[in-house]
Amino acid sequence: MPDERGDLDLAHLAALARLQLTPGEEALYLKQLTGILEFVRQVQDVDTAGVPPTAQVMVATEVERPDEVRPSISASAALRNAPDSIPAPALVRVPRVLG
Repeated sequence: MPDERGDLDLAHLAALARLQLTPGEEALYLKQLTGILEFVRQVQDVDTAGVPPTAQVMVATEVERPDEVRPSISASAALRNAPDSIPAPALVRVPRVLG
């Protein structure tokens, strides 16, 4: 994030992201992020006074197919490929990912 002088505080960003950057990475990322911020400044400077606001820039088209019932693999066949399954209610046991 740029500081009050407009300089990019890469060390602060890296700390927020919990990244440990080498001096070479710091130099590379500082150059890349500075370029990105400069591009954003250029986009912000574009005069859009005569451009009406839009909700979407593309015309929405229906790209999904309608649902239809088709033959599929049986639950028992699918559970044969699972490393830890419970066949009776057709469940697959997976490692806990949340607290």
